[in-house]
Amino acid sequence: MLGTSLNKVFDYFKSRWQSSWNYSLWALLIFPLSPLLGAVTIGFVSLITWLKQYRKISRRPLNWGFALLSVLLIVSAGFADDKTAAFLGLFNLLPFFLLFAAHSALIQTFVQLRQMAWILVIGSMPMVIIGLGQLFLGWSLKLEILWIVLDWTIAPGGNPPGRIASLFLHANTFAAYLVIVFILGLGLWLENYQQLRVKSQKSFLPLLFLTVAMITNFIALIFTNSRNGWAIAIFACLAYALYQGWRILMGGVAAIVSSVLLAAFAPSPVAQFFRRVVPAFFWARLNDDMYPDRPVALMRKTQWQFAWSLAQEHPWTGWGLRSFSGLYRAKMQIPLGHPHNLFLMLSAETGFPSTFLFCGLLAWILISGGQLLRKSKYINTEDRLIFFSYFLAFVGWVLLNTVDVTLFDFRLNALSWLILAAICGVVHRYNQQHRLGYHQN
Repeated sequence: MLGTSLNKVFDYFKSRWQSSWNYSLWALLIFPLSPLLGAVTIGFVSLITWLKQYRKISRRPLNWGFALLSVLLIVSAGFADDKTAAFLGLFNLLPFFLLFAAHSALIQTFVQLRQMAWILVIGSMPMVIIGLGQLFLGWSLKLEILWIVLDWTIAPGGNPPGRIASLFLHANTFAAYLVIVFILGLGLWLENYQQLRVKSQKSFLPLLFLTVAMITNFIALIFTNSRNGWAIAIFACLAYALYQGWRILMGGVAAIVSSVLLAAFAPSPVAQFFRRVVPAFFWARLNDDMYPDRPVALMRKTQWQFAWSLAQEHPWTGWGLRSFSGLYRAKMQIPLGHPHNLFLMLSAETGFPSTFLFCGLLAWILISGGQLLRKSKYINTEDRLIFFSYFLAFVGWVLLNTVDVTLFDFRLNALSWLILAAICGVVHRYNQQHRLGYHQN
C-alpha cells in the first residue's frame, strides 16, 4: 500500500515536469527572504528532473567529472582528523552537484535565461530596501516563524557596523549577491535599451524599472564597503562597454578608476592632489587607512600563506573539509571561518587532486561558454547579449572566490550553481542543434 502511494506521488510529480521550471523561478524569487522554502522547492524540482531525465543527465561527460569529484571528496573526508566535520562539509558541495546536473538538463533556452535574470532582479529589491533601511534608518528585527521557515535578522547599522548586510549574515556575502544580480540586471537593461531604440518595444516601463533597480543595487553595493564587490562591478561595466563598443564609456570608467587608485596608492604629492576630488570613503577603504589597526592574522595574505602551507603538508587528501578554521585558530589565536580563497581552501582541506579536478570542470564550463560566444554570429543579437551576461556572471563568481568563499551561504551557493547550470544547459542544447543541422545538411 505504501509503495503504491509513493509511486502515485512520483508519477504526479513526473507528470508535472513541464512546470518544473516555473517552480524553480518561484524558488529563486523567495530564496532571499526564505532560504528554507526556496531550498525545498529547488530540491523537489531537482528530484523531478532527475526522475524524468536520468538517462540524459547520466550520459553527459561533465556530470561524470562531478561524480568523480564527489568520490574524491568523500575519500578525503574519510582521511580527515575530524571526520564528522568533514562529512558535514560535504553538504556544501555534493547536493549542489546534483542541483547543477538537474538544472543543466532543465534550462535549455535563452528565454529561460531572461526569466531567471528578471526574477533575480525583482527578488533583490526587497533585500536592497531592507539593507538601506538597516543602514540609514536604524531598522532592526529578529523574526522567527517555525524555527527556520522564516528567519529574519536585521542588525541595526549593518554587520559589521557601518556596512550594509540586509538579511545576509555579513556585508561581504551581501556584496557577492548584489554583484551577481547587478551583472545580470545590467545585461537585461542593455537588451531593453536596445529594443527601445529600434522601437520594437513600445513600453518603456521595463527599462524604467531596470534603471531604478540597477541604480539602487549599485548604491547598496557601494555601502557594503566591499572592495571585492566594487572591483568586480567595475570590471563588469568595462566588459559590457567593450562588448558594446562604447569607447567613450570605457574611457570614462577607466579615468574614474585610475583617479581612485591614484588617491589610494600614489606617492603622497600625487595622492593628495587626487584626494581633493575622490571621497575618503573609497580611497581609505582601498588602502586600509580606514582600518589601520587590523591584526596581521586577518590579512588575506596571511590566510593564503597558511592555507598553502597546509596544502603542502597534506597534498593528496587534505586536512578535511571545515578543518581550516580550527587549525588557524590554534596557530594564530584568532577565529576565522575560511581563508578567503575557495581554491586555496579546497587545496588545504581536500587535497590537490580534488582541487585540480574541480578547477578543470570550471574551466570546461568557461571554455564551452566562450566557444558559444565565438559562434555568436549564428545567434540573435539579443540572445547573444543575455548569454554574455551569464558568462560574465560566471567570471565574476570565479573572481569573487579568489578573494572570498561564497559556498557557506546557501542562497549564494545555490545561485552560483544555477548560473553554471544555465550556461551548460544552453551550450549543450545549442551544440546538439548545431550537430543535427550539420548532419541534415
